[in-house]
Amino acid sequence: MGIALGRKSDLTLAATTFVTAMLLWIAHQSWVDPAVANLVPVLDSYWLMIHVAVIVGSYGPLTVGMILGIVSLILMIMSNEKNKKRMDLNLKELTIINELALTVGLIMLTIGNFLGGQWANESWGRYWGWDPKETWALISILIYAFVIHTRLVPGLRNRWTFNFLSVVAYASIMMTYFGVNFYLVGLHSYASGAQVITPSFIWYCVIGVILLGGFSYWKHHKVFKK
Repeated sequence: MGIALGRKSDLTLAATTFVTAMLLWIAHQSWVDPAVANLVPVLDSYWLMIHVAVIVGSYGPLTVGMILGIVSLILMIMSNEKNKKRMDLNLKELTIINELALTVGLIMLTIGNFLGGQWANESWGRYWGWDPKETWALISILIYAFVIHTRLVPGLRNRWTFNFLSVVAYASIMMTYFGVNFYLVGLHSYASGAQVITPSFIWYCVIGVILLGGFSYWKHHKVFKK
């Protein structure tokens, strides 16, 4: 996604490079049990490749959108009267690309959720059962649909709101992808063992997003609202 959108903005390509480095770092962590075991019967299906590929594929554009949101907020903090014109152009460019990325991600996430309903019907005899994983996937769709449509709401139609929400909304993806498996009980919860303790870095991330959002809002209002 970054390479595709990078043709329109060098900053997008730079943000994607950061995401790639982060994913490679995570991939080399050893906290995940590498033991190979037999698949759960319900996972032994051709739908595994179709449904999971589309759902996980949607996380790519949404991740790019989150990183672009962070980059935009940082640029707002760095804005001043001297570089106001250049920063305004960069922020306008990044916000447009962010919206394109989130739109693609939302479409893929919605399609993947419908495909999951087809798999559920074949596996469990029903299309929808309010399982925690299904419910949080729906919550993510609704949250990103709201973010995409903020441009149509007069009071929310500004760059800071859109970029900040694109960062905050990513928490729903993390909950859907990781949180449901460990914290909630359902048909999709294949994790085993004791209840996991919330890592301290999550709280640091929450505090960091709040500080970043508050400081960038103040600076954006100060520089660009004059």
